[in-house]
Amino acid sequence: MSEYEFVAGGKLKLKGDSGIKKKKKKSCKDKGKMIEKINKELEQQKVKEYYVPPTKAELAFMKQQEKLQKEKILKIASTTHKQRVEEFNRHLDSLTEHFDIPKVSWTK
Repeated sequence: MSEYEFVAGGKLKLKGDSGIKKKKKKSCKDKGKMIEKINKELEQQKVKEYYVPPTKAELAFMKQQEKLQKEKILKIASTTHKQRVEEFNRHLDSLTEHFDIPKVSWTK
């Protein structure tokens, strides 16, 4: 008797190999039906949106906002950069020294 007579034949079996199953692909006919079904469901779920015109108060508010915005633009456009800088410097001069950053010196 040779040493190889008692060797098991056949392919190797791995643990858990028997439980794996491949998923079947769905046919194109099934996909078409599924898409139609989903579209119908979405149409049923959609909430119909209606246009609601603005109220009198909303219209008055929008007109006032436009008016104020135009006035602001005209005010800014009427002055030059130099004039705006001078005006800003005058404003800073009018502030109290409370808001100034105190000087720090390491030598004292």
